[in-house]
Amino acid sequence: MIPLAVPNLAGREAEYLQECITSTFVSTVGPFVTRFEEMVAAASGAKYAVATSAGTTALHAALLSAGVGRDDLVIAPSFTFIASIAAIAHCGALPWLFDVSAENWSIDVGLLANKLDTETHRRRADGTLVHTETGRRVSAILPVFTLGIPAQMDEINELAKAYHLPVVVDAAAALGTFYKERPSGGLGADFTMFSFNGNKTVTAGGGGIIVTDDPEKARLFRHLTTTARVGADYDHDMVGYNYRMTNLQAAVGCAQMENLERFVEAKRQIAGRYDEAFSDIIGVEPFPDPDYALSGHWFSGIVIRNRDAQQLGDLRVRLREAGIDARPFWKPAHLQAPYTGAPKTEMTVCENIWQQIITLPCSTALTATDQNYVIDCVRRQLGNR
Repeated sequence: MIPLAVPNLAGREAEYLQECITSTFVSTVGPFVTRFEEMVAAASGAKYAVATSAGTTALHAALLSAGVGRDDLVIAPSFTFIASIAAIAHCGALPWLFDVSAENWSIDVGLLANKLDTETHRRRADGTLVHTETGRRVSAILPVFTLGIPAQMDEINELAKAYHLPVVVDAAAALGTFYKERPSGGLGADFTMFSFNGNKTVTAGGGGIIVTDDPEKARLFRHLTTTARVGADYDHDMVGYNYRMTNLQAAVGCAQMENLERFVEAKRQIAGRYDEAFSDIIGVEPFPDPDYALSGHWFSGIVIRNRDAQQLGDLRVRLREAGIDARPFWKPAHLQAPYTGAPKTEMTVCENIWQQIITLPCSTALTATDQNYVIDCVRRQLGNR
């Protein structure tokens, strides 16, 4: 089976893990954690970075640090991995779900501007922004950089400033990508999260990192994710979380970061070959690649417009039978059982695309021979309707 996306562990991972074992620093204290944070901060264009046990825990703590509270609304795209929305729920808040733009599969900024203008108001007493229909406080915007493609952050930041809302970015797969020639962690958000799950371009076997340019925000986030402990004794000054990354994870992450540029370039080349190979097939479209961004192409694949969900399911089965791990993509959050009652916009774009997406093998070590085999099989199947 040619896998969808597996880690490329051809660097110094084993050496660094052995160093952890020899030194006995295998838990949440150790030099690799600090090194990993510094490497990610530098690569993402941010001043500060704090590592956590998972991308989801990083988002949860970032939202709390940004002031999200129980019963609030957090603006987020419906078309995202469920962890983005779960992090909102973990705060006791509810997502306000938005459709995405066809240009980038990220939150539709025109729709966002319209809904903030027409469906919110400010309480006179304290200036709180309120969602008119539900009466809930709107407390943050959570853009998602789908496939590693930065959202339209200049417009989002302008709206956030106008409505006094913090911005917490889910950039899980966007390390190594650029927005208008600026790296993905330096785009003006209060917090930006990167994930290091096993299928990401660079992995730590798990874990996440938030980056920020604000030293006080970084301090609060680190305090919150290290049990809110004060001093050397067992004193804690707030409800904290044990969200720390282990030195073992960070050791793998450091080895991976040494190959970040090479891995991202491999992803771009893989995506480019798929786009060219299927460009002549009517009804088959590439994944978005907007001019304003330099995507990291975390996942590669195609959008098939001329088949229904059953036909696409059958296509994936036939590809797997041929030894190709072809998969569907995210089911929008507004169609997921825990969030069917959340307030939402019309969902013209995401409801039109989510069942039409097929992701194809795109590991950074994918060989040209294997990719050619994938291309030949897909073309053959698309010709056999």
